[in-house]
Formats: sequence, C-alpha cells, structure tokens
Amino acid sequence: MAGMTDQPERWTQATTYPDMWADPADDPRDREGVSPDGELATLQGFLTDYRMTMRMKCEDLDAEQLARRSVPPSTMSLLGLVRHLVEVERDWHNWIGDGDPLPKLYGARDADFDGVVAEQAAVDAAFADLAREQAATDAALAEHPDLGERLGKDGIAVRELMVHRIEEYARHCGHADLLRECVDGRVGQ
Repeated sequence: MAGMTDQPERWTQATTYPDMWADPADDPRDREGVSPDGELATLQGFLTDYRMTMRMKCEDLDAEQLARRSVPPSTMSLLGLVRHLVEVERDWHNWIGDGDPLPKLYGARDADFDGVVAEQAAVDAAFADLAREQAATDAALAEHPDLGERLGKDGIAVRELMVHRIEEYARHCGHADLLRECVDGRVGQ
C-alpha cells in the first residue's frame, strides 16, 4: 500500500469542466433531451447512472489497484465496494420475497471487504456477480411497477426500496471517489 508521502498527483481526463470525470461528449451518463416521464422512470434513471458511475470509477485499474485498501485500519477498497454491492443487491431479494433468505456469497459480515484479493479472477468474478445480482433484483422489481405496492415480510414499499437502492449506490460512489483518488489521483464526479 502506498504511504502518505507516496500520494499520486490529482488529475482528470475532463478538459471542458475540470471537476468532472469525463467531458460531456465522452460521458455515457450525459444524455441530451427531456428528462424521463414519471417517478418510476426517474428513479430507474438515477439508479442506472449511479451504477454506471461505480463501474467508471473502477475502469482502467488492475487487480492490485482495485484491491488496494484506503487508509488503515479501514479494509475498504474499490473491489470491496463492488463485492459489498453484490451482497446488497442480493439482500434486496430478501426484502422483496417472502421465502427463505438468500445466503451471502462472500461469507460472514464484512467478508465482502475483508476477503478481497488482488487477483484478476477475483475482479472478474465480482463484476460478473454484480451484473447477475443487479439483473435479478431488476427483474424481481419489474414485476411490481406500482411504487406504492408493499412487498416481502416487512411490507416495504417499492418506492422506498428504489430510493434506498439509489442512496446505497450514491453513498458508495462517494467512497469510490476518494478511493480512486488514493489509487491513481484521478478525480471528478
């Protein structure tokens, strides 16, 4: 792990707005035109953008960089965040359904962070797991387009679940901002 004196120089690929991650023409989140119609489409749009932001913060890094811990004693890393979001997506199935809870993929509490290893196979597996769990959660919720409908044993409203998903990704994108800056100095929203 790099020491405090080995901090990378801050930089961005953006030239138009230096506080952005990428120039608007190169940013897949930058859409021209009218905003989505309706509350569900708006919520889905924000979730899509935050999911994409998380992937963008991890792009162009090798396994060692993705697994690099932030600041001791924290075990947080970009790869740990990806693995954590896998577990979070999986847990949302437990909120939606009435059946037995799905087991954790990475083990006991905090294993998503603690079990991170700097191996490309682990990186590939984590991103495949994330794509699969996101698709499964999306498919389960697609069956419930009424945002006021209550689901699962706890009767959570679809709206609340959607907002919580956005909040979870947004919060961890903030962590990813700081982690990426620690890894190679790249900054931007």
